Amino acid sequence: MNFIVIKRSWIVTAFIAAVVIIGGWIWLKPEIIPTIAPQAAKNDVVIHITTGELKSKMDDGKEIESYFWNPGTVYVPQGKDVTFNIYGVNGKEHSFYIEGTDLKGTVKKGEEIALKANFKDEGMYRIICLNHADKNSNGPMIGYIVVD
Repeated sequence: MNFIVIKRSWIVTAFIAAVVIIGGWIWLKPEIIPTIAPQAAKNDVVIHITTGELKSKMDDGKEIESYFWNPGTVYVPQGKDVTFNIYGVNGKEHSFYIEGTDLKGTVKKGEEIALKANFKDEGMYRIICLNHADKNSNGPMIGYIVVD
């Protein structure tokens, strides 16, 4: 009967070699892809908004739909520069304005727009889609911007 003798120093050496090899591979691998996006500067406020759509079928077979901003309410700090990145997911096009400001734009399906703002006064501002202003046009498509 043959026995294999494993010395403690061999185990420690193998462990250190494995750590060095794996660490070197991770450190030197050129095609490493970051798993998180780079963070914006600490003072930058970036809000991501998408357009959404709900559909339902009535008992009589008629289809109804409603459009919305997602998220429906966002919170932004007063007096700070804010960038709204608005991405069109549902609906062909949404022309909108932010009530109480001069801010307006149009977001199209499959496209993203960036809208820069700075709210001097605290309060609630509504982002209103002109294409879906009421129930008759599959709305109202209104979101809320709370400035605090």
